[in-house]
Amino acid sequence: MKHRIVVLGAGYAGAFAAGNLVRRLSPADTEITVVNTEPDFVERMRLHQLAIGQDLAFRKLADVFAGTGVRLCLARVTGVDPERRTVAVTGEDGDGELAYDTLLYALGSSVAHHGVPGVAEYAFDVTGRSSALRLRERLAGLGEGGTVLVVGEGLTGIETATEFAESRPDLSVALAARGELGAWLSPKARRHLRQAFDRLGITVHEHTGIEAVEPTRAIAADGRSIPAEVTVWSAGFAVHPIAAASGLEVAGTGQIVVDRTMRSVSHPDVYAAGDCAYAIGENGRPLPMSCASAGFTNMQATAAIIARLTGSEVPTTGLKYYGNHISLGRRDAIFQMVDGDVRSKSSYLGGRTAARLKSGVLKGAGWSIAHPTFGMPKRKRRLATAPDQAGVRAAA
Repeated sequence: MKHRIVVLGAGYAGAFAAGNLVRRLSPADTEITVVNTEPDFVERMRLHQLAIGQDLAFRKLADVFAGTGVRLCLARVTGVDPERRTVAVTGEDGDGELAYDTLLYALGSSVAHHGVPGVAEYAFDVTGRSSALRLRERLAGLGEGGTVLVVGEGLTGIETATEFAESRPDLSVALAARGELGAWLSPKARRHLRQAFDRLGITVHEHTGIEAVEPTRAIAADGRSIPAEVTVWSAGFAVHPIAAASGLEVAGTGQIVVDRTMRSVSHPDVYAAGDCAYAIGENGRPLPMSCASAGFTNMQATAAIIARLTGSEVPTTGLKYYGNHISLGRRDAIFQMVDGDVRSKSSYLGGRTAARLKSGVLKGAGWSIAHPTFGMPKRKRRLATAPDQAGVRAAA
């Protein structure tokens, strides 16, 4: 029997990992299945553009993996049983179960409500295509002077507020920040950010925690009422509770605790990549949930899987966070490099040059997903053991 590799999720981490695995492992010994709810690859880093009305082209995963040998299962993951090595799914054909010898868990993350009253009922977010389309419909119905409040001063919040203000200057856009806007940036980059917000007419409510969301307003911790016909919640991310419920060892965040090779510390035939992995970077700190971290962790996970299955020494790939690239609409951006302790360096790149660089990053990521195997090589690596014993080898 072939060694069964199941990849959960076809986001930035999962889609690339599946392509890398099928590119380097012999189909005579392995069978690779990708499970994803959406039929398309969703560029999460561009969902704020979709929400404000811009048209984005989505790549069909069936086309992405056509001719590669990867089997695509369009279904929602409902559970993982690491003891039986099975994954429970539900899709158009009803409920089902997939067996695996090696599992790569890359289900990503969604918006974190933090238990704030009214967020689930009244707020919108840009963490998934369906939620971005729901927000798009709501924004399209807002007339001139309509009020939009973005909650959260992180990368997603800043990019969302600036994109909305640039694309819809008829709207009144505000951002609520728990601390100082751009406090984590270098002084020069912080000034650039503030100038961009001033240029776009975005109102900033600094040192403002939001404690409740209502249909037409948000309530701040100090009791103030902030008008908001639309509240966009971007105050952090949370992982799905499936991992914790499965019995895998997880951190307090619900992320799967992995070793340096992205292997579960509790179940050696399970690997994790992307937002759902609690991975420690080279600076001794957990990697942040980000597209960059998805790239680092999926490369390490696939390298480790391939090496262990083929009897090779497991290589280590870099797990270093280099910086933050923040779009400020379509014609402006900030690229802030950080040091080994993730502290902003004094210099930064801003303006149109940074915007073109960010555009190149997005296009490069999209191209990588559209060409997951980067051209199939003529020779592929065989497993070090007979296929029916590969699962035993992987768990060793």
